[in-house]
Amino acid sequence: MSDRIFGGFGFLLAAFYIWQATQIELSFISDPFGPKAFPFMIGTVLAISSAIIVLKPDTEPEWPTFARLFEIGMATAVMVAYALFLKEYGFVACTAVAASYLSWRLGSSPASAIIAGALIAVGIYVIFHLVLGLSLARGPWGF
Repeated sequence: MSDRIFGGFGFLLAAFYIWQATQIELSFISDPFGPKAFPFMIGTVLAISSAIIVLKPDTEPEWPTFARLFEIGMATAVMVAYALFLKEYGFVACTAVAASYLSWRLGSSPASAIIAGALIAVGIYVIFHLVLGLSLARGPWGF
């Protein structure tokens, strides 16, 4: 029964996501697909996956322990905080903190996680901002 509830929630989320994609305004300068194509694809994949979960549920689902659910909740909280603080503190700082925390929770030592987070943030910044010329959120330090 829990799989069907989860699948139903996923299907509702897919419907909401696709509906939000229809609200994206098109500019007069856009590519043939437009900005709506990718959100429609993601929403469609989520809807199909959710329908499969509803129609073919696991007979004996294994739910994670409370400690594992807490870790999942903390990772979700870090990603929400990342989105909230991105404009204020900038891409590099927020990405370094989020990547460091997630690296640590995936099994790295704290020192290795901090180094990995910094390298991930700087690497992504170099590729997307300096090489590709995309605009990323600037923090109080100018990057």
